[in-house]
Amino acid sequence: MIMLSRLKPAAFLACLIPFGQLLYNAYQGDLGVNPIETITRFTGSWALIILFVSLSITPLRRLTGWTDLIKFRRMLGLFAFFYALLHFSTFLVLDHFFDFDRIAKDILKRPYVTVGFTGFVLMIPLAVTSTAKMIRRLGKRWQQLHRLVYLVGIAGVIHFYWLVKSDIRRPVQYGAVLAVLLGYRLVKYLLPSGVPRLFQRGTSLKTTAE
Repeated sequence: MIMLSRLKPAAFLACLIPFGQLLYNAYQGDLGVNPIETITRFTGSWALIILFVSLSITPLRRLTGWTDLIKFRRMLGLFAFFYALLHFSTFLVLDHFFDFDRIAKDILKRPYVTVGFTGFVLMIPLAVTSTAKMIRRLGKRWQQLHRLVYLVGIAGVIHFYWLVKSDIRRPVQYGAVLAVLLGYRLVKYLLPSGVPRLFQRGTSLKTTAE
């Protein structure tokens, strides 16, 4: 418990470091030749990175047996939403200057904007229902709702991949990380306790018949 009380504030501060770096670079006028693009790429990348870290909590908890890791997940998820909100706000305010007609056209006509906007919208109910009160109120539905995070991750990677024009190495790397994280969950679903679920069910029926 002592270790957890020290690690949570450290993790909180670590999640704020990219934001602090962005503010410092802006203050120094060190955002490159296209500041809006720099901010957009920076905030979008960190939204995905922190989202992936939050998705790694479950496999790490199961592999290490450190159950307290679960207590970091909500904080990480909210920070992922925070950076996604900064990413969208940059698009809304700095790039489009609240020109909602132009924004709507981009969402409808540009696939990378469409999928990115979809991913952001899916994050909103996850952030809103992240409180302990909402978890109690929704019960089992809360877990079902928060499986949307998988779609958010997929949408984020596709958005990044379609956004880049030449060098696709980073979005491919992000896609590989997401594939591992989702693949682990798929294997865990299909192979509970190392036995294929289909075979396990069949064995159970056979035993009952005998």
